[in-house]
Amino acid sequence: MESSQLTEDLSDPVALQMDVDGERIYGDDTDAKPDRRGRFPMLIKKKNGQDLLPDAPPGGQYRNVNPTFQYSMNYKKIGKCIIINNKNFDKSTGMSIRNGTDKDAGDLQKCFRNMGFDVAVYNDLSCDEMKTILGEAACENHSDAACFACILLSHGEEGLIYGTDKPMAIKELTILFRGDKCQSLVGKPKLFFIQACQGSEFDDGIQTDSGSSNDTLEMDANPTYKIPVEADFLYAYSTVPGYYSWRNPGKGSWFVQSLCSVLSESGKELEILQILTRVNYKVARNYESQSNDPRFSEKKQVPCVVSMLTKELYF
Repeated sequence: MESSQLTEDLSDPVALQMDVDGERIYGDDTDAKPDRRGRFPMLIKKKNGQDLLPDAPPGGQYRNVNPTFQYSMNYKKIGKCIIINNKNFDKSTGMSIRNGTDKDAGDLQKCFRNMGFDVAVYNDLSCDEMKTILGEAACENHSDAACFACILLSHGEEGLIYGTDKPMAIKELTILFRGDKCQSLVGKPKLFFIQACQGSEFDDGIQTDSGSSNDTLEMDANPTYKIPVEADFLYAYSTVPGYYSWRNPGKGSWFVQSLCSVLSESGKELEILQILTRVNYKVARNYESQSNDPRFSEKKQVPCVVSMLTKELYF
């Protein structure tokens, strides 16, 4: 169990903690139903009381397409990774310094560079600056890249991330990379890793006894095709909606350190959801907060993965 100085990403700027030696620490805070008429063609026709299949297209043949279930990585480069590391905040926000986040940012930079990403780190950005940086990235030509990654390290609330000046909806940043706004990333994975609180609840835990350009697409009777604008996104949150996210001032956050560990060990062998499942395991099993203050002691955490990926992703 990790039992050194632990702080939680809280909104209260004065969270009193105790380390294992009993010394007082004033650390950081814990980071209408749609109308379906006319929407679908009639799939079943009736003739003499019998159900019939729809008419075949011209030529009388149907073509069953067997798609490739892996994202192609056969590009000039893996892609860009942007790390936004917010440590210091305006007094008006009520948020305190996020000690330990620089270690997270440094470890992530090294880890993603080793994975082959072109990494750029930005420190202490306001909401407008975050939107500008990611907006510029979305406007770039990613035609020679296999994917895109963004890592947000900051305070947060459910659905919100803090700039140095105020909170903003995470959606305002991720929407910049939707298929209708960033066409050079259409059909490619867009990965967002978010180390921030998603609420103000503690997880007390429970005792247990159990230990692409290369894709070939075929269409019938339609020279074009559509994919959902929200497709091919993956969001890896450090904690479940509604809960605090824990960070160690000396060693970094539980989530980021576990992510870097799994990527370093198995990032080139495992599929992305396997990687993140192992991260979930590490955070859930290997960490527990330690404090003489019962409000903050023996708390647990588990990350949350939301995937709209349409294929398997191997780096």
